[in-house]
Amino acid sequence: ARRYAMPAPLTFEPSLLNSQGLNLQSVFNISQLPNPLQEQLKALVDDLHNYKQLILIAHGGKEMWNALHEDAWLAEQPIDQATMNTVQDWFTQNYPNKPQRFIYPSNQPINLQALGELAGWHYPSPFLVGINNIWGSWFAYRAVLLTNTDIEVTPKLEGQSPCDSCQNKICIELCPAQACAVGSFDMNACLTYRKSENSKCQHTCLARVACPVAKPHKYGRQQMKYHYGISMKVIKELE
Repeated sequence: ARRYAMPAPLTFEPSLLNSQGLNLQSVFNISQLPNPLQEQLKALVDDLHNYKQLILIAHGGKEMWNALHEDAWLAEQPIDQATMNTVQDWFTQNYPNKPQRFIYPSNQPINLQALGELAGWHYPSPFLVGINNIWGSWFAYRAVLLTNTDIEVTPKLEGQSPCDSCQNKICIELCPAQACAVGSFDMNACLTYRKSENSKCQHTCLARVACPVAKPHKYGRQQMKYHYGISMKVIKELE
């Protein structure tokens, strides 16, 4: 009987993504994701059987912000739209004629933190934002793409939480809302303080800024104000 060799996995080529500051990427086989994530995807995507892989894309540090073109700010959601444009261009250039579908950015409730943990990027911090030794807390999830590709799966980034070896826990001490504690986070205290008239955390997070991990990657003032401004808008809309 004739034996057919399996096709070699496609190479992952991230240069276009990296040039636009979307410098964190991880490729997963959907069939190898933990059952809770697979069930979540099945509930969100009627034709999940048409896709083999999930690609998680994030930005780390200030490069994405610096790469945004002026015309991006004409969009209603400039960073989301710029991200989708870049990812679409990248995917079309490298994997033409392959089906793909965005499930984030969108209103679909995919568990980004669980995917980040699988990638080795995300460890919990006292101030609730994910953290790792390379980027500190200065990274964020930007896109999740379902694809019908056979790209090489990305090995998990091995490491451990920088919080485990942190002795001072200065983030807990300097949180003005006293919302941070080891192993828990008081969301109500955080939101109440952020909404207060003289809050120092309306456009930043003092606990996050106090964290000593990966300080060179800390967002600039305008980037910080933009991201925290969006969260404040959501908080006020939910009142």
